[in-house]
Amino acid sequence: MSITIIYSTPTTASSSALNSSFVSLPTPLTSISKLLSSSPPHRPFRLRTTLPPPILCSSSSRSVSDMDATGGQSLYPLHRTKTLHLVRHAQGIHNVEGEKDHDAYLSYDLFDANITPLGWKQVDNLRKHVHACGLSKRIDLVVVSPLLRTMQTAVGVFGGEAYTNGINVPPLMVANTGKSGRPAISSLYSPPFVAVELCREHLGVHPCDKRQSITEYRPLFPAVDFSLIENDDDILWTPDIRERNEDVAARGQKFLKWLWTRKEKEIAIVSHSGFLFHTLSAFGNDCHPSVKSEICTNFANCELRSVVIIDRSMIGSDSSTTNYPGKIPSGPDLPSD
Repeated sequence: MSITIIYSTPTTASSSALNSSFVSLPTPLTSISKLLSSSPPHRPFRLRTTLPPPILCSSSSRSVSDMDATGGQSLYPLHRTKTLHLVRHAQGIHNVEGEKDHDAYLSYDLFDANITPLGWKQVDNLRKHVHACGLSKRIDLVVVSPLLRTMQTAVGVFGGEAYTNGINVPPLMVANTGKSGRPAISSLYSPPFVAVELCREHLGVHPCDKRQSITEYRPLFPAVDFSLIENDDDILWTPDIRERNEDVAARGQKFLKWLWTRKEKEIAIVSHSGFLFHTLSAFGNDCHPSVKSEICTNFANCELRSVVIIDRSMIGSDSSTTNYPGKIPSGPDLPSD
């Protein structure tokens, strides 16, 4: 299976700076446990910057200098793509304490860190943005790391409104979760939410990155789907071994591959700074330096970036819903040249 990613957040960079590289990933995985236990060899990915609509991919392997001189255009079928909206969680209590003293990350007082009051303001502002730009109406699925701060961010940004009309649907988040002082967030008119271990932050050592049990989470986030998480307790986090950056990057590749097992076409992903940075850092090594820099910078709290992922091998791609065969009714159509 081959995957391409195109960075599609609007930019003023010239289209002449576009370039590409490729990846081929092994056959689809059948379970989350296999994803976590295997580490396939790395191969280069293809990543390019473009403006919407997100249907482009490179048509050549020319150098950056060649493309700077001549420009580069490319084409790809829209129905063999997915659009991903990547979000880092809002400010957590660990961010505040860690900025004062990095050793604070070792404190169990920050276990499964929750969002700060400032973080909730960041959530509210991002929510306003996704509604104002129409993104909230296009999301088919929200994938979220199963930690308190990411789930608070995800439901706050992409969830329904607070309970005001008495409609009896399970809430995405109950009132005052994480001592937030926030009202319950409804699942009414919201996309489905699914928690996935693969998009967690670096595993190990820092208690802020250790999750609670799923048994504890379910009453707090009743409408979030935890069925893909195989273990109730957090067996992935260890107190004495911190996950290596290269292992986080490999896990990011597995996560992207897992996304092709989903039928949804436009997906929001709410994750963490380290996971997003190391996943994206695998891309853009043969791009123009300004494009590489734009792609691979660290995410700010509650930052949103949009990318397009392409399945070049046709695995996991659905048939087009917009293509039309033509010649109905049939008649002569010999080209004129």
